[in-house]
Amino acid sequence: MNAQLNKQVYTADKIFTGEDWLTHHAIITEADTIKDIVSQSKIPSGFHVNHYGSSIIAPAFIDLQIYGAHGKLLSEYPNTDALADLINYCRAGGAAYCMPTVATNHYDVFKQAIDAIKEYWKQGGEGVLGIHLEGPWINPVKRGAHIQSLVRSPSLTEVKEILAYGKDVIKIITLAPEQCSKEIMEYIRSAGVIISAGHSNATYQEAIESFSSGVKAVTHLYNAMSPLQHREPGLVGASMDDDAVMASIIPDGYHADYAAVRIAKAVMKDRLFVITDAVTQTASGPYQHELADDKYVAAGILSGSALTMHKAMLNLVNYCKIEMGEAIRMCSLYPARVVGLDHELGKIQKGYRAQLVAINQQHGTCTVL
Repeated sequence: MNAQLNKQVYTADKIFTGEDWLTHHAIITEADTIKDIVSQSKIPSGFHVNHYGSSIIAPAFIDLQIYGAHGKLLSEYPNTDALADLINYCRAGGAAYCMPTVATNHYDVFKQAIDAIKEYWKQGGEGVLGIHLEGPWINPVKRGAHIQSLVRSPSLTEVKEILAYGKDVIKIITLAPEQCSKEIMEYIRSAGVIISAGHSNATYQEAIESFSSGVKAVTHLYNAMSPLQHREPGLVGASMDDDAVMASIIPDGYHADYAAVRIAKAVMKDRLFVITDAVTQTASGPYQHELADDKYVAAGILSGSALTMHKAMLNLVNYCKIEMGEAIRMCSLYPARVVGLDHELGKIQKGYRAQLVAINQQHGTCTVL
């Protein structure tokens, strides 16, 4: 019985591998690894066949910025139950992996969230890639909904302390490069942590220099950053003009107009990827998010989305006029590339992890397999 459960076949009317569209094919998996993609007429014996009919099977999504779900913001509920709820929310929206995020806060809160992830992993929990610290080393001018009293420029001592505490857990830090010294930026980069520029008022030149100094990504393009203007292109313009830096975007129609998403996509191509930036209803702590229509606000300021990755992907297709295969890549392969996992996630390919999603367009569902 266990041997059979270990050997699975997945079929559907269409399979998107991350590169090609296939029909009448099957995905052979064993021990959570893709062993082969074959014609349905060549399915080997001894495998359990799972057929998803009119669905599209694609690589599962990856959300690199999400704060909480089901009434439990991670910063307010730094425990394994909140992480389990977060993973369930992500999986219901087609994301097999996520990067739980904590916005600008006290260092003790960051540490509690780090401890929760360590305990979640210790208990065998799956789906959490690490933690994304968004702040507090940001520019107060572009803080957005972040709490101004908690925003700060860091000393090297405090950077070393939090990185030591979060070793192997902290994977991404969003910061304003103009608020951090080159020494600090280099230390973060040398620790193997991805630096993403965000909540920043950097000039075009400051942004370009930061990309040359190890800033690999930009957090929620357009939002809470120096804008693209004809005499000062800002962080937005630098992100579009650079040929390597990647940028996340929130395609909910509130954080960025769909036309703005489409324009950024035309310029940045495979350097633009999706995050949900999803929060949840909260009535305690410094971040009290309230649902307003199909978005969240805190103290009257746009503070997060109500997206799932599936809904984000559909918005790309339906409102941004992006071809579905490319929309899927923006939700799977490109986030995997940001965190250096594109050699094992984001494609349906021999040797990759068997992390798949079934997208049923007729019923509007998206199921992680």
